[in-house]
Amino acid sequence: MNIILFTNVHGRPGSLNLNRPTFYVPALLLVLLLLAAAVAAGYRLGLAMASRPARAELAAVKNELARQQQALHSLQRRARAGLDTLSQRLGRLQAEAMRLDALGNTLVDMAGLDKGEFDFDHEPAVGGPLSPQPETEVGLAELWTEMTRLDRLLDDRRHQLGALESLISSRNLKRERYPAGRPVARGWISSGFGQRTDPFTGRKSMHEGIDFAGRLGTRVVAVAAGVVTWAGARGGYGNLVEIDHGNGYVTRYGHNMKILVKVGEMVRKGQPIALMGSTGRSTGPHVHFEVLRHGRPVNPAPFVHKKG
Repeated sequence: MNIILFTNVHGRPGSLNLNRPTFYVPALLLVLLLLAAAVAAGYRLGLAMASRPARAELAAVKNELARQQQALHSLQRRARAGLDTLSQRLGRLQAEAMRLDALGNTLVDMAGLDKGEFDFDHEPAVGGPLSPQPETEVGLAELWTEMTRLDRLLDDRRHQLGALESLISSRNLKRERYPAGRPVARGWISSGFGQRTDPFTGRKSMHEGIDFAGRLGTRVVAVAAGVVTWAGARGGYGNLVEIDHGNGYVTRYGHNMKILVKVGEMVRKGQPIALMGSTGRSTGPHVHFEVLRHGRPVNPAPFVHKKG
């Protein structure tokens, strides 16, 4: 098909041939491109419309996972805090048990008990046949309750043992401060308490102590704990040590070669306080031992023969 066109150019008509392939190919391509664009746009629109519920569901899942993760972290923090609290309380219980073991050993020594029977260095011996009842696991709440009960029990035992320690200490102190025993480990009684013939005048006189003869330099010990109230020369006593034990008791140790303590010094029972000599009014190495009760001399024999 030909289309005749009239133009002003030279007054000649022109023509357009529509049967030529050069016209159809570009038009067909244009149509195909428009169809492809429409299909692509429709696909994207459909995909967008279809993915909205999926994205919302995915977002919900993500939010739920985040919430569960936070809950898990919170639970982990509480668990760690609970374990730390249990560890601290267990440490306190262990320390308290160690203190009670030490106190128990001290009481065994103070009371003179058999260490094989009261052994605080090892766990108590326990045992028994296996129970036919099924075993049950201990929960955290039950464990905490048991630790609380044990804590109270240990605290109660600590107070009881502390009171017992004070009582034993008081009794031991009284026993330590009560004159008992000999002032020398070795020696013999050369003169007793009471009326005797004076070795220097030959007349009857009162001897207010007991003389223990022995080797020069023999150690003289305190027969009870107390405070030294005299340590030096004193008339016929020669070098004298005097100890105040409280409760009205005072002991004297005379004729010493050397004094080993000073006035005001605290001495314990059995502590060496002097070396035997023959100073003062003496005929040879010995210790003159006196016991005074409220300032008056008493016979030392009952104290000498009493077990400390």
